Parts: sequence; C-alpha cells; structure tokens
Amino acid sequence: MITASFKETQAYLESFINYERITEPAYKDSFKLERMQDFLKELGDPQKTLECIHVAGTKGKGSTSAFIAYILQEAGYRTGLYTSPHLINFRERIRILENQASDDEFAGMISEEEVASLVERLRPIADKFSAENPYGPLSFFEVYTALALVYFKEKKVDFAVLETGLGGRLDATNAVEALVSVITPLSYEHTQKLGNTLAEIAAEKAGIIKTKQATVITAPQPEEAIEVLQKKCAGLNAKLYAVGEDITYQKNNAGFGIVALGYKYPHLAIELLGEHQIVNAAVAVGVISALRSKGINITEKAVTDGLAKTRWPGRCEIVSKDPYLVLDGCQNRASAAALKEAISKNFKYGKLILVLGVSKDKDIKGICEELFTLADEIILTRADNPRATDPAALAGYFKDRPLHLTSSVKEACALAKQIADKIDLILVCGSLFVIGEARECRVK
Repeated sequence: MITASFKETQAYLESFINYERITEPAYKDSFKLERMQDFLKELGDPQKTLECIHVAGTKGKGSTSAFIAYILQEAGYRTGLYTSPHLINFRERIRILENQASDDEFAGMISEEEVASLVERLRPIADKFSAENPYGPLSFFEVYTALALVYFKEKKVDFAVLETGLGGRLDATNAVEALVSVITPLSYEHTQKLGNTLAEIAAEKAGIIKTKQATVITAPQPEEAIEVLQKKCAGLNAKLYAVGEDITYQKNNAGFGIVALGYKYPHLAIELLGEHQIVNAAVAVGVISALRSKGINITEKAVTDGLAKTRWPGRCEIVSKDPYLVLDGCQNRASAAALKEAISKNFKYGKLILVLGVSKDKDIKGICEELFTLADEIILTRADNPRATDPAALAGYFKDRPLHLTSSVKEACALAKQIADKIDLILVCGSLFVIGEARECRVK
C-alpha cells in the first residue's frame, strides 16, 4: 500500500542534486559512472534483464528514440522509452508503449501511483547508498534512471529505448549494455563539459560503444567526428552503419523512401517537420533494420505505421493556427539553422514573431545569429530555471528589429498573442524549459 503521496514523492526526488538546473562547469567532476553501476548492483542490476537500444548525440536524440519506440510498438513489442528532459511533468521521461499508438502525445507515461510505489520501495536503499558511497551522493538523473530501469524490468518490456542525458561515456544510462548503439548528429554543445572540438565531443558520445562486435548506427557526421567513431568501432570489431552510406533516403512526392542494410521501405511519411527529421527517421530505420538482421520480427508495415504515428512534442510542433504557434527546442547553431529551414519550407505567414529564451550553457551566439534574419519582431524571455539567460543579455544580437524584454514565458506568450495578426506566425524556441512553460500557456 502506498503511504507517501505523490507530492511528497516528488519533493523527495527533487531533494537530489539536479544538474539540469546548475550551470557551473566544475560539476563535470561529479559524473562518476561507477556510482551508477554500484547503485544498480544494490537494486539487483535491473539493466541486465533488458534488451536496450542506447541513443547518444547532440541533435535529434529524442526524436530518434521516439521513432524507434513507435516502430517497435507497431511491431507488437512492449517498449520502454526513457528520455530527458521533460517538458511539463517529469513522468514524461518514463513511458511504456504497447498495442497501437494513441493520439495522446505522452501515452504510456508512468503514473503518479507507480512513481510513489517505486520510490517507497527504493528510498531506503537510495538513502543508505547516497550517504555511504565513496563516489559521493546520487543525483536526480541517476535516481530517476534507476527508477526507469527497475520499472522496465518489472513491466517486462521487450525492448528499452534509452536516451542519454549528457555526453555518453559518463552518463548514468551508460550502465546498460546495448543491443544497438546509436549516434545522432554531432555538433558543438556543452563544450565546458564534453570538450572544445568535435573530435573530443565525439569521443564522449562514442563512450556508449563498449562491447566487442557491437552494432552501431550513426547519422551523417562531420569528418573529424566520424573518424573518432570509426576508430572506436574498429578497436572493438564493431559494425558501424552510417546514414548516407549503408542507409540512404530519397524524398518523393508522397514523402520519402529508405534503403537500410538491404531492407527497402519505399513509402514513408512523418508528421515531424524538417529535413533533419527525415535524417532522424533514417537513423531509426537503420536501427530497426539492424534488429531485423538479428532475426527480430518487424514488418515493413510496422516501420511505415510507426514513423507515421510518431509524436514528439516541442520539436517544430504546431500548437495552434490563426495565428500559427510553433514550438521548438533548438539549443545550438545547427539546430537553429535546421529550424529556420523547416519554417521557411513549411509555412506561409505575414510576419514572424520570435519568442526566445536560452539557457546560459547553450550556444547563445549561434542560436541568435541563425534566427536573426527569420524574425520580424522579437520577444526575449527566460524560463523559471537558474540556468536561464537574462533576456537583456540576448538583446545585443537583435539590433534593428522591434524588440521586447519580458521576465517570464507566460508574459512573453501573452505579449505575442497581442502583437500577432491571424496571418502571422509565433515561434517560441530555444530552451526546452521555455518550450515546456509555453505548452502550459497554450497561446491561442
């Protein structure tokens, strides 16, 4: 019987240090994979019972993970999906997809009762471990990752699709052994934690490739990044399959087709907007084709239906029309450029009103420079998060444009609604924390 209310459970989880709300670069020293591995041993090593697909990268991790999970669901498999961060409710991070896809964008989300029950059982172990472990106390992400792995084990999922939180080598999710390892597009991010070059960043991400003769699927990568992945795979005699070489896609009038590892999928379409999402879909289909080559039964229809039904909120998401309200969590120059291209190719509008808020540790200069030419009027804001950049610090990137500074996302959304005509487009973007708050506002 559950004795702790969900509110109390949530307060307990939030008592653990949460690096998603901290900006100091020194905290890289706090990442200790050994701590997570030791904690999981105390919990009976739930990860060892799971068939895992492990996804790392800079851009598109969440979308790619969702594509994979939705396809597996359509193939009839009970599939655990673990992603981060969340937009509104931290329960979004842990989902089980089974039967056919629902219109509910967060279908299968762990319930409040299940979270409370799990925490009640694990709390004595977590408290004792956190107090005594030589590697220091557990973090929120480590505890919640452990909850997800225990939950997936107890629910007897057929597959668990896991998105890394930060990097890969030292990430808490890297305690698992992957059936397939996945690297989505790499670009500059978290340089103070992951390294100042693409090669250094790639080395951190490639840390999820650990087992001999592993199967690895990668998106197209910059030359210095792909060289790191090739060297890592060669050292483990792992098979590396790359989009653009072993996995190809071609657009057509109805959508696009993919050929991957000898399997053909000629009639594909997705709801997610942007060329970059087709690349993410190609990576996902590469993963599915690798599973098929291992004898796992997944039909072409499951691939087609799974991609078509995939929903991933907050990524070029159309929330309303007249005027358009579009939300996108672009967090570096490359993702901002992809967003700009997606907006230009998929929308017709009068003026574009940009609502922007960025975290301090993101590529502020790159994001602002990419979006400057897209915006007719700018509203700068900040999320309710210690990592949020002061809107005034962003203003210098938007000279010669009508500019407004706001102190909250709610205020920014209300102002955008006042400014916009029915033929206009309101684009809320930047930090995923901003996107989550904007979804709660639901500007209409």
